[in-house]
Order: sequence, then C-alpha cells, then structure tokens
Amino acid sequence: MLHLADGFWNIRGDFRIAKLLNVGTQMSLVRRPNGRFLLLDSYAADNDTLRAIRALTDDGKRIDAVLNVHPFHTVHCEFAQDFVPHARLIGTRRHHLRSPELNWDPALIEDAATQDEFCDTLEFSIPAGIELIPDDESVHVGSVIARHRASGIVHVDDTLNAFDLPSLVEKIMSGPDLRFHPKLADGLEKRAGAADDYIAWAKALGAAWRETPIVCAAHNSVLHLNNQDFAAAIDAALADSQKTLDKHRQQFG
Repeated sequence: MLHLADGFWNIRGDFRIAKLLNVGTQMSLVRRPNGRFLLLDSYAADNDTLRAIRALTDDGKRIDAVLNVHPFHTVHCEFAQDFVPHARLIGTRRHHLRSPELNWDPALIEDAATQDEFCDTLEFSIPAGIELIPDDESVHVGSVIARHRASGIVHVDDTLNAFDLPSLVEKIMSGPDLRFHPKLADGLEKRAGAADDYIAWAKALGAAWRETPIVCAAHNSVLHLNNQDFAAAIDAALADSQKTLDKHRQQFG
C-alpha cells in the first residue's frame, strides 16, 4: 500500500495468468473533500493492507463507493462487496452481466451522470475510437480512466501501460515510459476515422491532464513522471503506436 499523495493511496496486488505469470493488479483509495473515501477497482488485499484501509476509513464505514473502472477486471468484485457491504458497488455494463448475483448499484461508471456524482473528487475519461466492451474478451484496450483532482494522480487499467525504467536503463534512455495497450489494433472500431478519433482523444487528455505527477497502471507499475509532463508522455506513446494507427487508416480510411 503506497501513500503517494495527501488523500491518495495505491494498493499493488498479484494477478497470475495460468497460476504462473504474475502480471499484477491494483486498487486505489482516495479521500474526498468531505473526508469520506472511494475505492477505485476491487482487490482482495492481504490482511495488513486491509487493516491499514480500515484504520484510515473508520473500519470502512467512511467508504462511500467502490468504482470498478475496467469492464474486464471482475475477479475481486465479490470481495469488495463483502469488505464494505454498505458501500455502493458500481461497475460497467459488463460487470452486471458477468456477476449478476452481486448487489450492483444501478448506476454505470461509463455513464456521464454517474461520473458527475463523483466530480468533487475525480475526473474521468473514456477513449474515443475504441470499443469499451468488445465482443472479443481478450481485448482489454478500453476502460474508464480516473484522475484524482486533489493530487493529479491518474488511476488506469490496461488502456495505458506504464513502465518505470530501471536506473541503469534510465542512463541510456531518458524519461519514463508510457505506452498504449499492445492490442490497440484490435480495440479500434472497424470504421473510418476511428484512429483519428483516438489520436484526438489522447492529445486532448494529455493537454487537460498535463500536470499529472504519477500514473498508477494495471498491470504494470506506478510511474513517477518526474520532469516529463503527461502531454509529452502521451505524445511519445502515440509515436510508439504510429504504425498501428496508420495501418488502421489504410484499411478503413
């Protein structure tokens, strides 16, 4: 459990593919201006971490809601419901379909009206030009990205991949590494203009959230941007994805 700023804690967790490869996952705890709290994502953390969360939140009583922001991160939602049964359990449309037995709040996190309920604490963004919930369940490009207003920290699952470079590598390659999801080609909508919509969204996001100091990403790492602003990091990620975006244009226009 990392205390990254006043009012923002990020919990790094384990998530194993085929019980072997640990690609990691995350959950964040954010404090609202009124002193209450929100959880971003669900994760069955270890007992020490759960005790720390309880200590901060009056045994969980001050947690208003759990916001599950990635349609395909569903494994730990039942745990979140059991951990804070009084809190609103909010997810995407796919969360409701995937786990209908859970006590889902009728509000969907991808809806603007739901996001407006938490605008005192968070800003949200959903990528343009891609499918949030595609038929191909191996494509996890889309998500609802959240930014904590007070600290400027971004919490993102899959859409952005963050790699904090080892110190030896940083001596050769300057700056942190932010990349779009490797399945971006599969996530782009199969229509003319989707690639340009995605680029326009990414550039607008970089400009609007330019002062972001830290990106908390699943499944990779907590990325401290240090002297590189978020807009420059987004531009570098777009440059890395240029071939993918150009190929989409060639195929669909």
